Amino acid sequence: MTVRGVRGATVVSQDQPEAILSATRELLQAMMDANPTMRTSDLASALFTVTDDLSTVYPARAAREMGWELVPLMCAREIPILEGLPRCVRVLLLWNTEIPQSAIHHVYLRAAVVLRPDLNVVDSLSST
Repeated sequence: MTVRGVRGATVVSQDQPEAILSATRELLQAMMDANPTMRTSDLASALFTVTDDLSTVYPARAAREMGWELVPLMCAREIPILEGLPRCVRVLLLWNTEIPQSAIHHVYLRAAVVLRPDLNVVDSLSST
């Protein structure tokens, strides 16, 4: 079976636990919705990163709260780029699937859309 990477990102309004957890849950759910055959049991792992201005909670906690009990989760700091997007949560899901790379749907929400507008599918999926 092939392992595919599925990217996602969002931004939060403030460095508060519920703001981070809520935005992360929204992002993970949007990623699952955009890839309807994805099941948590098929996820090899998930890597979350946050920018330096977010430090009140691990975003992986949102996945645990969604029932992702057996998925290996890791959190890390994003590289602090001078002109980087502030208050950003990013995630890379490693998905065991036979779906071709061209059929993977990446999700960028809120102001994070600017990171990869060429890959974002949320607007195109919601308009169909």
